Formats: sequence, C-alpha cells, structure tokens
Amino acid sequence: MKRRAGEREKELKKKKLLEELGEGKLPYLTPADADFHHLQKTRYSKLIFRKSDTVPEELHQMVQDGFLTLRKHGCFFQDLVRIKGKDFFTPVSRILIGKPGCTYKYLNTRLFTVPWPTEGCEIKYCSPQIHDACKALIKLNDYLHIEAVKALQGQNLLDTKDTTVIDREQNFATSLIEKGSFSKDQSSCYVPEDDYTSLNNRTSYNLTLLNYMDPLQMPYLKQEPYFEMGNMAVSWHHDENLVERSTVAVYSYSCEGSSAEEATDWNLKGRDPAVWHVGLKVAWDIETPGLAIPLHQGDLYLMLDDLNMTHQHCVLAGFSPRFSSTHRVADCSRGTLEYIFGQCELALQNLQTDSNSTALSLKSLETAVIKQMEEIHNEVEFEWLRQFWFQGERYLKCTDWWLKPMAKLEEFWRKMELMTSLVLQEVRKKEQTEEQRNETISCLLLVLAERQRLRNEWAARCQSEAAESLPEEQKPECHPFWTNEESNMPLPLDLEEVIVHLQNLVQ
Repeated sequence: MKRRAGEREKELKKKKLLEELGEGKLPYLTPADADFHHLQKTRYSKLIFRKSDTVPEELHQMVQDGFLTLRKHGCFFQDLVRIKGKDFFTPVSRILIGKPGCTYKYLNTRLFTVPWPTEGCEIKYCSPQIHDACKALIKLNDYLHIEAVKALQGQNLLDTKDTTVIDREQNFATSLIEKGSFSKDQSSCYVPEDDYTSLNNRTSYNLTLLNYMDPLQMPYLKQEPYFEMGNMAVSWHHDENLVERSTVAVYSYSCEGSSAEEATDWNLKGRDPAVWHVGLKVAWDIETPGLAIPLHQGDLYLMLDDLNMTHQHCVLAGFSPRFSSTHRVADCSRGTLEYIFGQCELALQNLQTDSNSTALSLKSLETAVIKQMEEIHNEVEFEWLRQFWFQGERYLKCTDWWLKPMAKLEEFWRKMELMTSLVLQEVRKKEQTEEQRNETISCLLLVLAERQRLRNEWAARCQSEAAESLPEEQKPECHPFWTNEESNMPLPLDLEEVIVHLQNLVQ
C-alpha cells in the first residue's frame, strides 16, 4: 500500500510539473556553457566528477576487461519490472554483483548478488574469467570507497558527533590501501574515530549494479520530457533502497572509437547526442536549470550525502555501447539471507514435535503469534522464492551459489505451509472461546486473502506475453518450490476454498 501511494504521489508531482511548464522547456547547462561551473558549485555541489585520467590505468584495464568478459558470457539481462501494475522490460541490461547473500530491490524486482570473491565463502564460478571479472569489481569498489571518504571530508559532510570518546585520529585511508587499494595518493584523508562509523555506513559499498546498453540496437528510447535533452537510457529517478545519506559512486565505460562517436549534425547548442551524459535536476523544481555532464571512457562521478534525495538524475544515451558500475550502500536490513533465515527461525519457533510421536503441533494460538508467523510465510514466498524463480535460470550463468540457500528457504516455506494447516485444524476444533476464535479467523482472513491475491498476480506475471517472449532459460518458473520429490510436505492449500470456509465460520 505504501509503495503504491508513493507511486501515485510521484505521478501527481510529475503531472503538476508538466502542467506548470506548458509548452515550454526548462533550461539546462553543459560544461561548454559559461555559467556551468557556477551552477554546479551553488546548486549541485554534492556532485563530484572525476575525469578518467585521475584513475589508475591498471584499474581501468581490469574493470573494462571484466565488463567485456561478463557480456561475452551472457551475464547481462533486461529486467522484467513492475510499474503501476504492469510489466515492462528495462531498456538497460543489468547484473548485480556484491557481498554474498545480499539483494537489491528496485521497481518491485529483487535482484540477487552474484557474490564477489569473499574470504571464508566458497563460491564456484562458471569460469575463471567470471571470477576475475568479479575480483576486478571488488577492487574498483575499494577504490571508490576511498574516493568517497576523501570527497566527504573535502566538503565537511562528515557526521561529527558531540562525544568525548577517544581523542585521537586514525589514518583510515592508509588502512584501506594496506588491504589492496591502488593509489597511495589516496592516503591524504584522516578520519577522527568518532566519524569512523558514520563514514563506514555511508561509503562502504556492499554491492554494485552493472548496466549495459547499445542504443543503436534499441527500437525505441524515451525522450527526456523537461529539458529536451534527447534520448534517455534511464528516466529521471532517485536511487531506491539505500542507506540514508549514503554516497553513490558510478564508473562509466562507453565503447568509443566507432564511426558513431560524434554527431555530424550537432550545432553546439545543448548536449552532443552522440556522447553519453548524466543529467541532474533539483527534484520537482522548475526554477533551477538542469545539468548534462558528458561521460567518456573511464570517467566516474560521486553523488554525496543527501544529493540522491534532494535531486533526481537520469542517463542520456549516446551512440556507442556503454557499461557502468553503480556502487551503492544498499539498505539490506530486510534484504540479506541472514535476515530472512532469522525471520524463518522466528516463525518456526511456534512449531513443536510431540516427544512421544512424530506429530507436529503449534505452541501458541495467540493472535499476535499467528499473525507474525503468517506474515513471515508471505514474506518468504513473495519477497524471496517467487522473486528468485521469476528470473528463470539467469544466475546460473555465473555461479550456482544461490541454489543451496534457496533450497533451504523452500524447506522453511513448506514447514510454514504445514503450520497454516495446523492453525486451520485448531480453529475447526472450536476449543477456543468464541471471541478468541473469531479474532484468530479475522487475522487469518486478512493474511490469506493477501496471499491468494499475490499468488494470482505472480501466476499472471509468469504467463504474460512479456514473460513468454523470453528465451527458454530466462523464462519465469511460476512455483517450482511447490513440488519436491525428497519432501513429504503437502502441496499448498487451496486458499480460495479455505477463505470461503473461514468466512462461513464467523457468520
């Protein structure tokens, strides 16, 4: 409900902005304009841009080779996302790489990290080249982490706390360099210990969303609606599900050098349509001019502090193919395996086995306990299992790492299906007082109706025209976790029948 309300609010703001503009268009500046640097310093000061020649050549080579390797192995996919109740393919193809067990959700789609090499974690990649590509991206991640620390210091954007802990400074950057970073020029930032936690929370990127698009292969690209900036690869947006005031870092690699590199009819007014740009604007504002900054091979930029909340950005397509690596501090409070396994264990605490038999029963029929148990049941099914299998077998292109944890989640889900059956059995026994029984039934009706609605929605998505158009290995698998030859657990309940029965019980 909250997500749908947010989408409606966004649409209303967009409609109001376009109405205020009428037939006119907002002005925007590029670095070729005289007032560009003044505008950037006054209204876009938390955007930091770095030319490619400031980045170590060794790192460029590793990362760019990694991009090409992942594309060669077919690891980039267009996501089938959900917007206002409809499914759309993203123009950009993507892959998520990061800490093992992390996920990132955007546009109602949960992506699962291809884990980068991590000490103590066994990861079997499909080829040594994919391992090397993931290793290159963690090197880039370390480099961008230090650059973000320096940038925050340079703008005095640290969260200094009024506390008298230990009065000493720590060479934070040097410690990172000792862990394998590239440039000792990065060691100029010193971080007081009371700022260490804030810096870590806001700059320790736990994943990167990689993007690829060849604009000349796209049948259609949206036109930028406010400034007439031209073709958009990614529309205006705020990045979702990030730690508050965390820095976003983006490394750009456009495959320049083709005949399409320069626009022959460009008249020097506005941006060069042949060159990729990042566009920025103050959110829902018609007074401040926007920015369009060209992105050449190996350039990078940082969006510091609250820039992602106060401003919006878009990506403007050039003519050549382009990769990017967008490093984020994703809010994983509800998006890691550790979290969802913990939720499952919490729900299963209400399941007990009779010591004298193999019979299963519930420890408590308190409404709050039942509600929590069934909500976790829904979370496992619709936020994890269906999200994962809706994406077909795409993750097997890189590694089979996710198969074991998903099998474990499926087993938890089967036990929770059994627990729902046990609740229904207890309700039918009529051993509770009428008031308690009606309270339990009312609680169940709400959660089970939502489960039924979501099952119908996911079934429809799996059978949609868009889903059917996918290659065989990318087609959604509607509910492969419902059947398991090794499990004796029953198939899911017929919720429609159960809901009618419960409704009759309270009449």
